Amino acid sequence: MEYNGNKATISPTTINSSTFSPSSSSSPPSSQTSAPSFPSPASSPPAVVLSPCAACKILRRRCVDKCVLAPYFPPTEPYKFTIAHRVFGASNIIKFLQDLPESQRADAVSSMVYEASARIRDPVYGSAGSIFQLQKQMNELQEQLAKAQAELVNMQSHQANLLALICMEMAQSGEATVLQQHQQQEQDYSIDPNCFYEENSLLDSSWSPLWS
Repeated sequence: MEYNGNKATISPTTINSSTFSPSSSSSPPSSQTSAPSFPSPASSPPAVVLSPCAACKILRRRCVDKCVLAPYFPPTEPYKFTIAHRVFGASNIIKFLQDLPESQRADAVSSMVYEASARIRDPVYGSAGSIFQLQKQMNELQEQLAKAQAELVNMQSHQANLLALICMEMAQSGEATVLQQHQQQEQDYSIDPNCFYEENSLLDSSWSPLWS
């Protein structure tokens, strides 16, 4: 190709046949198109929970889908994580939960929250102070129960004695009434010998004029 001024002219050139030989020619384009590449699931970022858990909300961090704290610190109960975080710390709580199986994590969280609340109330003894107070109350209640049971036994014995006395009095009064009735019957059926003497005297007085 030659340029003359503003015009371009194409000069004939000889084309070597070896340039387009089958060995040196490029392969025809393939008819199959390659599939679009998608990122692998492992390389995709973790899904973000729309409503963060109470722990992530207090710590001001993103709450991922597999958050260890989310099942045990729901957003409706922020006080649980506040109390536990104040005593144990977020890193220790996460470490405790990761070292335990999932079946025991709920009980562990409840224990941590109880221990933290007891430690806040009593910084010296913590939950041990609460346990000591409960044991003291239990001993006092057991003593009161023993006293009440002793008083109940005494009342039952007094009641039994009273019932025995009442039965004895009723039996004695019943025997007395029976004895009185028996004596009354004997008096009713007894015969007075004086009555025969009086009758004889009346007969003698009635027959005496007849013989005179």
